[in-house]
Amino acid sequence: MPLSSGDRCASYLAAVLRFARREPSAVLLAVQLGAVLLYPFMEDSEAGRALFSVIGIGVLGLVLLAVRSSPAKTWFGVLLAVPATFLLLIQAITGDDALLPYSSAFEAVLYFYAAGALIAYMLEDHEITRDELFAVGATFTLGAWAFAYLFTVIQALEPGSFTAAIDPTGERTWMELLFLSFTTLTSTGLSDVVPVKASARSFVMIEQVAGLAYVAMVVSRLVALTVLGRTDPGH
Repeated sequence: MPLSSGDRCASYLAAVLRFARREPSAVLLAVQLGAVLLYPFMEDSEAGRALFSVIGIGVLGLVLLAVRSSPAKTWFGVLLAVPATFLLLIQAITGDDALLPYSSAFEAVLYFYAAGALIAYMLEDHEITRDELFAVGATFTLGAWAFAYLFTVIQALEPGSFTAAIDPTGERTWMELLFLSFTTLTSTGLSDVVPVKASARSFVMIEQVAGLAYVAMVVSRLVALTVLGRTDPGH
């Protein structure tokens, strides 16, 4: 007997959920990269900003799944995710960005914690799984998001912390701060967004060090283990 459209949708959803539980890092990485492409279309309208908050809630859930697969304590991630989700829901319903610095603060701490959890997950053994390879990218994007949320908090606490080629004295948008974070973490230095106050510059320098340390200590180790696994006759 053929399945109805509702049954097919339920079956597809169940398959997606099983995949997300099995390889949460891959799903998290895909969603975050997809969000990068969608964010520019959300900033200029109330509906877009509401959708931005909804996507943020969904990403929080994926972050918790990623933390759950790691050696870290899931309850601590939930403790951070609950208030962040509550604040994002209020923002989505009211369209008021006044709570953005507060939700960003919780999200920054959660994302830093999740990035640390995934690093511990990648370093806990000498066997490299497919999900651990996806975790390399997911950890990097988590770090970029975490610093972007941190920059949002800094900008709220000390207006004028960042300037840019366009509207130098204006408040920097989320996409500008995320762009700054990605270019800083990758050490490409291509950003037209610049920290101009001491506190902002200090955290940008910390992100530069974090990006270099991540590649030097974590990525290089996983690449070496992957190469050794392929050359070892016992594998």
